[in-house]
Amino acid sequence: MSDRLKSELANRTLPSQQTRNEILDQINPDDFSWAIPIMRTGYGGRALVYLTIAGTSLWSIWQGGDAKGTTAALEWLDGGWGTIVLLFIILGLTAYAIWRVVDSIWDLEAYGLGVKGLVARTAMIVTGLVHLVMAGLAVAVLIDHQSDSNSRGDKIAQLASSSTGTIIFSVVGLLTLSAAVYYLHKAWDEGYRTHLKANQLTRRLNTLLKIGVAANGVVIGVIGALIMKAAVSASADNPDGIGSVFDWLQAQVFGQILVTALCLGLLGFALFCWINALYRVVPKASSSGTKTLGDVLSGD
Repeated sequence: MSDRLKSELANRTLPSQQTRNEILDQINPDDFSWAIPIMRTGYGGRALVYLTIAGTSLWSIWQGGDAKGTTAALEWLDGGWGTIVLLFIILGLTAYAIWRVVDSIWDLEAYGLGVKGLVARTAMIVTGLVHLVMAGLAVAVLIDHQSDSNSRGDKIAQLASSSTGTIIFSVVGLLTLSAAVYYLHKAWDEGYRTHLKANQLTRRLNTLLKIGVAANGVVIGVIGALIMKAAVSASADNPDGIGSVFDWLQAQVFGQILVTALCLGLLGFALFCWINALYRVVPKASSSGTKTLGDVLSGD
């Protein structure tokens, strides 16, 4: 093999080693414009879910009741105008799930095929599946399908008390806590700014967006902690999502104040999702000259 050929092979960049800019230089944004409507619908549906949960919870607290979890909030919408809202939520969550899978398969964020890129793209698919489950929950409420809570509790108790169940709960708990750390870190270093177009509105709302992302991280963190608690104690306690977080906070000192603050934070996350629906930058579908919020606020 000649020295020239060896040099060419050594300097050739493999697909997995390409930087984001190198990947984006090889594509035409117009070829991926079809992904934008899916992204907008998905983030809009996600925002509607958090708006429903936080809004119904604050209303319930104001009326002297308790905050609501995802299931209770969706059931509150069952019937009348709520049915129409549920249909939009189902459409939005399904679109968001599809968006995350499409985003991963077509690598619309230009992560590449390196280890970090593959991890990020796998996480997208997992996120999509989670939201698909949430869409299924909304469908179950819409068709008035109700499961026996006692039977469900018995099954959870049997699973939690088994060695396999302990492992499952531990893994799910650790993954949930990891997601919480991700969101809290995202709020702390304001990493979300690199995915938003810079304009007057996004600049003004940056603080509220940061609070919303942090609040979502806190909710997910408490859910993860409750799941880990169930794994360690092998109890039949059902850490069924946001509702269990509200229940746990309600039992603490100043619980009502904590729950109210968290609901306001979730309203902030709903706003974060709406802003993403309107101004999120999809690298492969955006021109190279697009200025992000991160670019502007960092002075680049």
